[in-house]
Amino acid sequence: MKRLVSLLLLAAMMLSLAACSGGNDKKQTDSDVDTLVSDYGFQWTDPESPILNEEGSQAISFNIYSSKNASALDYNDMKIMQDLYESTNVYVNWENVSESVYAQQKNLIFGNSSDRPDAIYHAGMSAGEIIKYAQRNVLLPISDYLEYMPNFSKILEERPDIKSLLTSEDGKIYSLPRVEEMGLLQNPNLLFLNKNWAQAAIEAGAVSGITAEDLKDGLTLTADQMAAMLTYFRDNDMNGNGSADDERPLSFVYNNWQGNQCDLYGMFGLNDNLEHRVVVDGKITYTVQDERFKEATNFIANWVSQGLIDPVSFEQSQDNFLANGKGMETYGAFYWWESETVVSNPENYIVCAPLVGPDGDQTICVSNNPEIGTGEVIIFNGVPNVEVLLAYFDRFYDPIISAQINYGPIGIVYEEELDENGMLVQKELTGDMTADELRLQNAPLGIIYLSDYAWENVVHMEPRAQLRLERLDAYATPYVPEGVKPTPNLQFTLEELNTLSSYESNLNDYIRTNLIQWLMNGGVSDSQWETFQNDLNGRTNLPAIQAVYQAAYDRYLGNS
Repeated sequence: MKRLVSLLLLAAMMLSLAACSGGNDKKQTDSDVDTLVSDYGFQWTDPESPILNEEGSQAISFNIYSSKNASALDYNDMKIMQDLYESTNVYVNWENVSESVYAQQKNLIFGNSSDRPDAIYHAGMSAGEIIKYAQRNVLLPISDYLEYMPNFSKILEERPDIKSLLTSEDGKIYSLPRVEEMGLLQNPNLLFLNKNWAQAAIEAGAVSGITAEDLKDGLTLTADQMAAMLTYFRDNDMNGNGSADDERPLSFVYNNWQGNQCDLYGMFGLNDNLEHRVVVDGKITYTVQDERFKEATNFIANWVSQGLIDPVSFEQSQDNFLANGKGMETYGAFYWWESETVVSNPENYIVCAPLVGPDGDQTICVSNNPEIGTGEVIIFNGVPNVEVLLAYFDRFYDPIISAQINYGPIGIVYEEELDENGMLVQKELTGDMTADELRLQNAPLGIIYLSDYAWENVVHMEPRAQLRLERLDAYATPYVPEGVKPTPNLQFTLEELNTLSSYESNLNDYIRTNLIQWLMNGGVSDSQWETFQNDLNGRTNLPAIQAVYQAAYDRYLGNS
């Protein structure tokens, strides 16, 4: 291994390095880079060549702190990270912690200037946090070093929208983004129905207006027809195990980023989402201010009270939901992106069009999940040899590397050989491991750039992603009105961020607390609704929050 060198040689190199590192409290100078080039072969322009020579690989290293998924290998043991070391000669020691530990330690890390890592991966930095720590000179202004990042610089040149999102009020960029544009995130739900159970309900005369021949992808059901289906599922031993108590008529994961409850509000003409914030005809609109939201909540709460919606839906995790779908069939209907991930026998489920509500409304959720994630990686000011670290991170934006960072490495997830079009091809799954499990174990995720060029020229989408797009194009996007759009990634001024920091968390908590109570306890009364509206406009200061988003959205339109 390259790391196995003598302590004497390493000590000698570190003495030499001390002269070029400049300490931990000031920016690198041109002469430092000259030393890196002359002594350690530093180069950043040729993506096929190492960033450092052999001496540099032994003398220079970086400590990067990162949360990781519980299923993932330690990043030091991941093949893609080892491959990156082999191709760049840049040695990184990854300190992995759980997401919950990072959440607990985050403020401590930023507050301890004497014992920080060089960078944080999966940093999850909000715009407000970035501005706060940039003003305190804690964060490195990455935009001062773009000459060492040809891939990232090209992205900023070709995508002014991304550059605008990353640029703070002082005109500098302090974080690296994650960009995965597939057109999936706007519509995170599809409705699946157990066709065998549905056929049994039809043949028993429990549902009118449809026949067994109608049970195919694209089926449109009214709210009454769905209620009749779910009632039959609730009352009968649909899976034939001798008990009528383990069937789950309709399931979802409440307030999850996908497979959530929001599409149910589409029965009342509302394009709801987890933030209850959407753009309608150019105006930032909150669905919770609409009288139809009250009507829809009461309707859905009635389904909960009748046992048509599995009450576990409001408390289960995503992992529990997926585990409950395996083995013996228990789900009559559910919301998710694909049945293949949820149930053991996906061939028994069809995709439905959005449900038609009591007044004939048929529309769906429009999610604000961004395809461009900012604040994914930050670097602390004063890191020695930061140009090398930035050149290393820049390799992540090469589309071949991005694909492996996002899905897993060549040799494990991708074939060693490219196809006839020069594109990466996923290997066939073997054994009992699912595509999700293989990906989570072998892919660190994080900073990538996968957009149209990559999908057309570099890497084939996962088969399940292609299937999602096909289904969404057929059974989701046609049901979103032309004037309705998700709230895009927006850039806020410091004053606007202060307003959001002061009020938005309280607003979100207030809405969540009331909504879960209403849905689980039979609905919302007229007096409760009136109090709710008064509080939205009063103590939670929704008008001020709405004004901030509108101003930022208007600027976004002006820069588009």
